Amino acid sequence: MGAGLQPGGALSNRRARRRSGLPMSEINVTPMVDVMLVLLIIFMVTAPLLTVGVDIDANATLPEVELPATEAGPVNPEQAPLSITVDADGKIFLQNTEIGFDELMPKLTAIRDAGGGTQVWVRGDKGTPYGNVAKVLVRIKEAGLPVTLVTDQVDQP
Repeated sequence: MGAGLQPGGALSNRRARRRSGLPMSEINVTPMVDVMLVLLIIFMVTAPLLTVGVDIDANATLPEVELPATEAGPVNPEQAPLSITVDADGKIFLQNTEIGFDELMPKLTAIRDAGGGTQVWVRGDKGTPYGNVAKVLVRIKEAGLPVTLVTDQVDQP
């Protein structure tokens, strides 16, 4: 229970302020903070997705596969990446050498231990089943190496 010091209490003060035409000098920052938090979450989610394409000309000596086309731009790596290719028949190539699925994990761990954080580019033929590429991606993640999926660029009109 509060007691007003002036006759009429707080209600009459608000009415008097409205009638006098004085601007309210308080700023409500809560909506601005809400918008900033939403923007922060959006940027945190989209930042890892910004580097999704690569320059295909850098991989001219790799096995030929028909890559899916996307609108992603080229990515220029700081060091030469390790390339793993899954062709339409499901064969796996490490650089230019065909290897079995069971050999992939030991080779990736040896490469990781020898070279540190080597970037791995996965090139999957668009005719290969998604499961074949997904199995390779799981093995690369288990080895603790960063992965980038390689695609062709869509021809812009």
